[in-house]
Amino acid sequence: MAQLKDRGHPDAPPAMATDGKGDYREALLETWGQVPEYSGIGRPPTVKRPQPEWQYLQVVKTRSGSRLIGVTIKVIYGDPETVPDVVGAHTAYVERTNLTSRQMNGRLVRKTLSYSKQLDALTASCAWEDWVYNLTRPVKTLALPVDTEQRRWQRQTPAMAAGLTDHQWTVKDLLLTVAATEHINMK
Repeated sequence: MAQLKDRGHPDAPPAMATDGKGDYREALLETWGQVPEYSGIGRPPTVKRPQPEWQYLQVVKTRSGSRLIGVTIKVIYGDPETVPDVVGAHTAYVERTNLTSRQMNGRLVRKTLSYSKQLDALTASCAWEDWVYNLTRPVKTLALPVDTEQRRWQRQTPAMAAGLTDHQWTVKDLLLTVAATEHINMK
């Protein structure tokens, strides 16, 4: 959550949907919550509270063995009528992203021999997977129409769609590019 706050959401969390697992509610409060102003009566408040503009829901799946029995949507923060429309009452995008990451990065696959014993190796592997996915792989849903009569499309990578680059990179381009590091590891 701290990275999310540092990378574009300094004042409030983005509208989001998560699964029913994890401590997302506590992480949201810790990162963006604010202690209410003291009204002068009683003990001063010390506990962080959510803000009224927050939009967050949980999609809780109930299973029996490997079979999905039901899906319950719980609006945690925001108006129960509008939050599902804004956020989307599913976690399909996150699940799809996780699946793509597991397919591209063997260190994230469950029950495998290619797991990372060191955090540095996992971090480097995940960074490489992000670079390859965002700069070298065109995504069909991001294609732009060039000629509608002949049904021709301009393929785009996620980085091109975000305006971060003007061309599709090759793996060779990535390997030849030196990225500036934030600090040098002096072990």
